[in-house]
Amino acid sequence: MNQFDTILTGIMFGNILSDLAAVIPESIGLLPSTSIGDSGPGIFEPVHGSSPKHYGKDTANPLAAVLSAAMLLRYGLKEEKATKRIEEAVEDVLNREFRTRDVHTSISRLVGCQQMGEEILKSLDANVYAPPVGSVFHVL
Repeated sequence: MNQFDTILTGIMFGNILSDLAAVIPESIGLLPSTSIGDSGPGIFEPVHGSSPKHYGKDTANPLAAVLSAAMLLRYGLKEEKATKRIEEAVEDVLNREFRTRDVHTSISRLVGCQQMGEEILKSLDANVYAPPVGSVFHVL
């Protein structure tokens, strides 16, 4: 599936594919999603929806929600510059090894949902963003 960056399907098949696609980044918490029709800007949400099992626990991974907002800016509002800033902020946070528990490794910094959001905001507030040489960022 790494040969596609966009797959167009009906909603039921799209829901199945997006759930299965979580094996690629090894977490459903990293996957943004959209349902776009003929009219209106569409629905933009994380593949995992509102993730009610994480409510009040500071354990959810907010990156799928943040990347869904980036998709809204790109496909719903045609705001490419804002989209790029958000994607660069997410990439920066991941390059600095911040991870929520669903993608935490022995070399990463374990953070909760709130701190991950704060790190993204810090990256957005930074005046200059320079991605590391050779860095690659893919949005499914």
